[in-house]
Amino acid sequence: MNREFSDTDARAASARFRPLDGLLVLAVEQAVAAPLCTSRLADAGATVIKIERPEGDFARRYDEAALGDSSYFAWINHGKQSVVLDFKAPEDAAWLHRMLAKADVFVQNLAPGAMQRAGFGSDALRERYSRLITCDISGYGDGEALAGMKAYDLLVQAESGLISVSGAPGAPGRIGVSLCDIGAGVTAHAGVLEALLQRGITGRGSGLAVSLFDVAAEWMSVPLVHAETGSGAPPPVGLKHPSIAPYGAFADRDARLTLISIQNEREWLRLCEHVLRRPDLPLDTRFMSNLARVAHRDALDEQIESETRLLDGATLHERLRDASIAFGALNDVDALAGHPALRRRSVSNSSGSPVSLPAHPVQLRELKRDSPVRELRVAHTGHDGVSGQDQAGWRTGHRCVPRLGEHTEALRRAFD
Repeated sequence: MNREFSDTDARAASARFRPLDGLLVLAVEQAVAAPLCTSRLADAGATVIKIERPEGDFARRYDEAALGDSSYFAWINHGKQSVVLDFKAPEDAAWLHRMLAKADVFVQNLAPGAMQRAGFGSDALRERYSRLITCDISGYGDGEALAGMKAYDLLVQAESGLISVSGAPGAPGRIGVSLCDIGAGVTAHAGVLEALLQRGITGRGSGLAVSLFDVAAEWMSVPLVHAETGSGAPPPVGLKHPSIAPYGAFADRDARLTLISIQNEREWLRLCEHVLRRPDLPLDTRFMSNLARVAHRDALDEQIESETRLLDGATLHERLRDASIAFGALNDVDALAGHPALRRRSVSNSSGSPVSLPAHPVQLRELKRDSPVRELRVAHTGHDGVSGQDQAGWRTGHRCVPRLGEHTEALRRAFD
């Protein structure tokens, strides 16, 4: 009996399925960018098969902070299935083709040209498998000029100019996380989702290419415009904003720093009157507009900090809240660990030990935390060798970091 699919039906379905349930993703990946992309797909329900060399993804050995596993590897590889193969060998190449024939997405971030030389170039794959979506992640794209250049995160930060606008005056510094890798990974993830939507309309897959440099360069749009058609690119300014004042870190009585952000003249007046108790400051011609305040930033900051240093942190924050002024404490990582806004999830590392990670940043409100997750294509096998599926073909959402090659034999049987 036909009937309309009601809102109640939709809520019930979304509570039982994740958005990408039933999709198969193959990944020849290493380090951070591609694994982050595919981890997002896995979090959304896709089955992700991670194809590794016999020595494994080198990110497995970056550190041992995750109770013996690399912190990087545990973060962006839990919930995947690991196989070891040599796709240059005929038998393994044939096996990879059998998997590709059933795959929806293929992601790789080897050196430019490596997959083509092995016979698995993206154009050829899409010609052979018309519904396949391919995503090639590189450092500098596939142009000949920089094709052979190594493109690790810090190097791309330097080449793209990110470092030139970061850090303190006279001491530019690396951004403290692998930002270019992360940016390329989440950009690739967005591209794959767009390609999946397009395939739903056209029935055909498409090819995507994302480079770390392109992502970093796009982020540098504002400094680049200032450099080319403005008054020059902003120099490193430490804990200050290059074009807004006051917007920076100010010490309290105990020398703890609080970042204060003023976005308009109304907020500037409230800061002076209700927080600093200095209604005279807006009358100073040096501080009567944002442009004037930026031009006289040193004098402005000195006036502000002469008042904040009279207050303990709790009083300063209370005044800022009461005046509806944006602020943030300059926390360290230990403070992050106890932050009231921090959500967490637990994964099992490759030896089965629980590791606590920040939660996925996208919350699926309709999906209950303990809802079963549909596992299609290949059954998951836990580290104890027991199938993770129950009799109904479902498994819970607890996710494990795969041991190197853990699923090789099971997947060989599944794709025979």
